[in-house]
Amino acid sequence: MEIAELKLKQASAVLGVPPKDLQNLVQHRVIRPRRRAGLYYFDRNMLLQAKVVTYLKGSLDASSAYLAKFTKAVARLPDFASGQPAIVRLQAKFYPDAPPLMVMIPLGALAAELERRLPLADVARDLPRGRKRPGWKREFLKTLSDASADLRDVSEKQLLDAIRRVRSQRNKPELTVVVDAAETATA
Repeated sequence: MEIAELKLKQASAVLGVPPKDLQNLVQHRVIRPRRRAGLYYFDRNMLLQAKVVTYLKGSLDASSAYLAKFTKAVARLPDFASGQPAIVRLQAKFYPDAPPLMVMIPLGALAAELERRLPLADVARDLPRGRKRPGWKREFLKTLSDASADLRDVSEKQLLDAIRRVRSQRNKPELTVVVDAAETATA
Protein backbone atom coordinates (compact mmCIF):
# COMPACT_ATOMS: atom_id res chain seq x y z
CA MET A 1 0.00 0.00 0.00
CA GLU A 2 1.52 3.29 -1.07
CA ILE A 3 0.36 6.24 0.98
CA ALA A 4 1.52 9.77 1.37
CA GLU A 5 2.36 10.93 4.83
CA LEU A 6 -0.64 11.83 6.95
CA LYS A 7 -0.94 14.60 9.48
CA LEU A 8 -1.91 13.86 13.07
CA LYS A 9 -5.64 14.50 12.65
CA GLN A 10 -5.80 12.32 9.53
CA ALA A 11 -3.80 9.57 11.24
CA SER A 12 -6.17 9.65 14.22
CA ALA A 13 -9.15 9.19 11.87
CA VAL A 14 -7.48 6.20 10.22
CA LEU A 15 -6.53 4.67 13.57
CA GLY A 16 -9.94 5.32 15.11
CA VAL A 17 -8.59 7.17 18.16
CA PRO A 18 -9.20 10.76 19.24
CA PRO A 19 -6.52 13.20 18.04
CA LYS A 20 -5.66 14.12 21.63
CA ASP A 21 -4.87 10.48 22.50
CA LEU A 22 -2.56 10.20 19.50
CA GLN A 23 -0.94 13.51 20.41
CA ASN A 24 -0.34 12.23 23.95
CA LEU A 25 1.38 9.12 22.57
CA VAL A 26 3.64 11.35 20.50
CA GLN A 27 4.38 13.73 23.39
CA HIS A 28 5.24 10.85 25.73
CA ARG A 29 7.56 9.53 23.00
CA VAL A 30 5.77 6.20 22.75
CA ILE A 31 5.74 6.65 18.99
CA ARG A 32 8.05 8.99 17.13
CA PRO A 33 6.65 10.21 13.82
CA ARG A 34 8.70 12.43 11.56
CA ARG A 35 8.39 16.12 12.38
CA ARG A 36 8.61 18.85 9.77
CA ALA A 37 7.82 22.55 10.27
CA GLY A 38 6.19 21.87 13.63
CA LEU A 39 3.83 19.18 12.29
CA TYR A 40 3.99 15.42 12.78
CA TYR A 41 3.72 13.17 9.73
CA PHE A 42 2.77 9.49 9.84
CA ASP A 43 3.83 7.03 7.15
CA ARG A 44 2.63 3.42 6.86
CA ASN A 45 5.24 2.10 9.29
CA MET A 46 4.36 4.73 11.91
CA LEU A 47 0.62 4.12 11.44
CA LEU A 48 1.13 0.42 12.08
CA GLN A 49 3.26 1.19 15.13
CA ALA A 50 0.51 3.45 16.45
CA LYS A 51 -2.05 0.71 15.78
CA VAL A 52 0.06 -1.75 17.78
CA VAL A 53 0.34 0.79 20.62
CA THR A 54 -3.43 1.32 20.76
CA TYR A 55 -3.93 -2.45 20.74
CA LEU A 56 -1.44 -2.94 23.58
CA LYS A 57 -2.83 0.00 25.52
CA GLY A 58 -6.32 -1.41 25.28
CA SER A 59 -5.16 -4.89 26.21
CA LEU A 60 -2.59 -4.22 28.91
CA ASP A 61 -3.23 -0.66 30.08
CA ALA A 62 0.54 -0.42 30.52
CA SER A 63 2.53 2.73 31.21
CA SER A 64 3.98 4.85 28.43
CA ALA A 65 7.49 3.57 29.11
CA TYR A 66 6.45 -0.07 28.68
CA LEU A 67 4.35 0.72 25.63
CA ALA A 68 7.34 2.45 24.04
CA LYS A 69 9.61 -0.55 24.74
CA PHE A 70 7.06 -3.05 23.45
CA THR A 71 6.40 -1.07 20.28
CA LYS A 72 10.09 -0.54 19.58
CA ALA A 73 10.71 -4.28 19.94
CA VAL A 74 7.83 -5.20 17.61
CA ALA A 75 8.81 -2.55 15.04
CA ARG A 76 12.29 -4.10 14.72
CA LEU A 77 10.82 -7.26 13.19
CA PRO A 78 11.70 -7.86 9.55
CA ASP A 79 8.77 -7.08 7.24
CA PHE A 80 6.96 -5.24 10.06
CA ALA A 81 5.68 -2.47 7.78
CA SER A 82 4.01 -5.01 5.50
CA GLY A 83 2.23 -6.68 8.41
CA GLN A 84 3.69 -9.94 7.18
CA PRO A 85 3.92 -11.96 10.39
CA ALA A 86 0.27 -12.70 11.06
CA ILE A 87 0.74 -13.05 14.81
CA VAL A 88 3.59 -11.69 16.89
CA ARG A 89 4.36 -13.05 20.34
CA LEU A 90 5.71 -10.48 22.74
CA GLN A 91 7.36 -11.75 25.88
CA ALA A 92 8.50 -9.51 28.74
CA LYS A 93 9.84 -10.31 32.15
CA PHE A 94 9.21 -7.68 34.81
CA TYR A 95 10.66 -9.39 37.89
CA PRO A 96 13.53 -11.89 38.01
CA ASP A 97 11.59 -14.62 39.83
CA ALA A 98 8.21 -14.06 38.17
CA PRO A 99 7.09 -15.87 35.02
CA PRO A 100 7.27 -13.77 31.86
CA LEU A 101 4.28 -11.93 30.47
CA MET A 102 3.32 -13.17 27.01
CA VAL A 103 1.12 -11.15 24.69
CA MET A 104 -0.02 -12.28 21.26
CA ILE A 105 -0.44 -9.39 18.83
CA PRO A 106 -2.50 -10.06 15.68
CA LEU A 107 -0.24 -7.95 13.46
CA GLY A 108 -1.77 -9.20 10.21
CA ALA A 109 -5.29 -8.33 11.36
CA LEU A 110 -4.16 -4.90 12.58
CA ALA A 111 -2.46 -4.20 9.23
CA ALA A 112 -5.59 -5.32 7.34
CA GLU A 113 -7.80 -3.09 9.50
CA LEU A 114 -5.43 -0.19 8.88
CA GLU A 115 -5.63 -0.83 5.14
CA ARG A 116 -9.43 -0.89 5.29
CA ARG A 117 -9.65 2.38 7.25
CA LEU A 118 -7.13 4.29 5.12
CA PRO A 119 -9.78 6.08 2.99
CA LEU A 120 -10.92 7.88 6.17
CA ALA A 121 -7.82 10.07 5.86
CA ASP A 122 -9.51 11.95 3.02
CA VAL A 123 -12.54 12.68 5.20
CA ALA A 124 -10.52 14.21 8.05
CA ARG A 125 -9.24 17.36 6.46
CA ASP A 126 -6.44 18.92 8.42
CA LEU A 127 -6.57 22.66 7.89
CA PRO A 128 -3.64 24.85 8.89
CA ARG A 129 -3.95 26.68 12.21
CA GLY A 130 -6.04 29.81 12.10
CA ARG A 131 -7.84 29.09 8.85
CA LYS A 132 -11.59 29.04 9.28
CA ARG A 133 -14.03 27.66 6.79
CA PRO A 134 -15.78 30.24 4.62
CA GLY A 135 -18.86 31.79 6.18
CA TRP A 136 -18.15 30.64 9.77
CA LYS A 137 -18.69 34.11 11.24
CA ARG A 138 -22.04 34.55 9.49
CA GLU A 139 -23.22 31.11 10.74
CA PHE A 140 -22.07 31.90 14.28
CA LEU A 141 -23.89 35.25 14.36
CA LYS A 142 -27.07 33.65 12.95
CA THR A 143 -26.98 30.98 15.64
CA LEU A 144 -26.58 33.64 18.34
CA SER A 145 -29.46 35.73 16.97
CA ASP A 146 -31.71 32.66 16.77
CA ALA A 147 -30.88 31.78 20.38
CA SER A 148 -31.54 35.34 21.55
CA ALA A 149 -34.93 35.31 19.79
CA ASP A 150 -35.84 32.13 21.69
CA LEU A 151 -34.86 33.74 25.00
CA ARG A 152 -36.68 37.06 24.41
CA ASP A 153 -39.50 36.32 26.91
CA VAL A 154 -37.22 34.94 29.63
CA SER A 155 -36.12 37.23 32.45
CA GLU A 156 -32.59 37.41 33.83
CA LYS A 157 -33.78 35.95 37.15
CA GLN A 158 -35.29 32.94 35.35
CA LEU A 159 -32.03 32.39 33.49
CA LEU A 160 -29.97 32.51 36.69
CA ASP A 161 -32.37 30.15 38.49
CA ALA A 162 -32.18 27.65 35.60
CA ILE A 163 -28.37 27.81 35.58
CA ARG A 164 -28.21 27.25 39.35
CA ARG A 165 -30.63 24.32 39.11
CA VAL A 166 -28.60 22.62 36.36
CA ARG A 167 -25.31 23.19 38.19
CA SER A 168 -26.67 21.81 41.46
CA GLN A 169 -27.86 18.64 39.70
CA ARG A 170 -24.60 18.24 37.82
CA ASN A 171 -22.43 18.20 40.94
CA LYS A 172 -24.32 15.39 42.67
CA PRO A 173 -22.59 12.06 42.11
CA GLU A 174 -24.76 9.13 41.18
CA LEU A 175 -23.93 5.73 42.60
CA THR A 176 -25.22 2.61 40.93
CA VAL A 177 -24.78 -0.76 42.57
CA VAL A 178 -25.45 -3.97 40.69
CA VAL A 179 -25.70 -7.23 42.60
CA ASP A 180 -25.86 -10.62 40.93
CA ALA A 181 -27.75 -13.31 42.75
CA ALA A 182 -25.70 -16.44 43.26
CA GLU A 183 -27.01 -19.82 44.29
CA THR A 184 -25.72 -20.92 47.64
CA ALA A 185 -25.20 -24.54 48.52
CA THR A 186 -26.80 -25.52 51.83
CA ALA A 187 -25.10 -28.21 53.80
